[in-house]
Amino acid sequence: MKRRSHVIQMKPNNQQSTYFEKACGCQRFTYNWGLAAWKTEYEAGNKPTGRGLKKQFNAIKHEEYPWISEVSKCVVDTAFENLNKAFQNFFRTKNGKTYPKFHKKGVKDSFTVDNTKFTVDGKKIRIPKLGWVRMTEELRFEGKLISATVKKRAGKWFVSIAVETTATASENHASGAVGIDLGVKALATLSDGTVFENPRTYYKYDKKLRRAQKSLSRKKKGSKNRAKAKLKLSKIHYRINCVVDDHIHKMTRHVANNYHTVVLEDLNVSGMLKNRHLSKAVSRSNFHKIKRFLQYKCGDVRFVDRFYPSSKTCSSCGRIKDLPLHLRTYECKCGLSLGRDLNAAINLVRAGCPELKPVEMKALATGNSSETVICEAGNVLKTQRA
Repeated sequence: MKRRSHVIQMKPNNQQSTYFEKACGCQRFTYNWGLAAWKTEYEAGNKPTGRGLKKQFNAIKHEEYPWISEVSKCVVDTAFENLNKAFQNFFRTKNGKTYPKFHKKGVKDSFTVDNTKFTVDGKKIRIPKLGWVRMTEELRFEGKLISATVKKRAGKWFVSIAVETTATASENHASGAVGIDLGVKALATLSDGTVFENPRTYYKYDKKLRRAQKSLSRKKKGSKNRAKAKLKLSKIHYRINCVVDDHIHKMTRHVANNYHTVVLEDLNVSGMLKNRHLSKAVSRSNFHKIKRFLQYKCGDVRFVDRFYPSSKTCSSCGRIKDLPLHLRTYECKCGLSLGRDLNAAINLVRAGCPELKPVEMKALATGNSSETVICEAGNVLKTQRA
């Protein structure tokens, strides 16, 4: 059994939108109340827990906070569960984990409903103490409903429905292996010769983004004009994310439909971001998102060590030579002349899948023809001619 989530946009009316705002506010207030109480008890020498704080809050909420009962009790339960998980993560590792912070209004507003309190019927979802709310599409997964998280983004409401399903990651049962070299100029180059260009979406929206950010910085904090400017900026970010996600989904779906095994390089992205000449381009290439999408779509994703010289190694004779970044063609003494990204992708699939035993991987420099062949026990897995 695997847990999958489907994010669907909702179409609430004014009354339903007001309920969502109340529920988000109640969950935020409960979380902040619990965090303050946790600090107080810890300073007093006690060992607070999420369950104990929940009992304390339930004992006083009807008298001191009667408006809490206007929303589902799942809102309060989820707030204390999240608080307990936050402290568990903090005390367990403390590596990069900061002490839990108070939640702010308008920042990642959301609330969660458990599986016993909501129902999905086609393009509708039933929220407790509210009723049926329209959705833009039907739930694509079949199985046991786990939870529904309602969140606000760029002025729109979305619901993320978690389902426990038996669906496999690769429904088309594709076979074969491919190496993928991720880059900045070409977003992804496959070992079969397929190239996915970088859409450079962020650069197309740079002017709009810069103007919206300047406009927001000039507004007085707490004013209505600042809220309008903030909404306008969030819509631009939402549009950029949608375009980027669409491109990456199409690319990763193409890979998942044609190959079962994918080989990637374990890139040191944090180190690449320290290069002030490349940091902006690297951060906007979304390497982590590509890796995450491939991991849940493909059957087998493998990684080659980051110190493996995939770009410097000749895919024909195995000779290693220095290759400056500005040289986009790999030329070897053995006669090989090949794009550096394609050469690296071929080396990656050979290093990540030694069991395939490639018998021939050629790319002629004449430009009249080129051929890439990967064989396993005499069977041709993939052939690409150009």
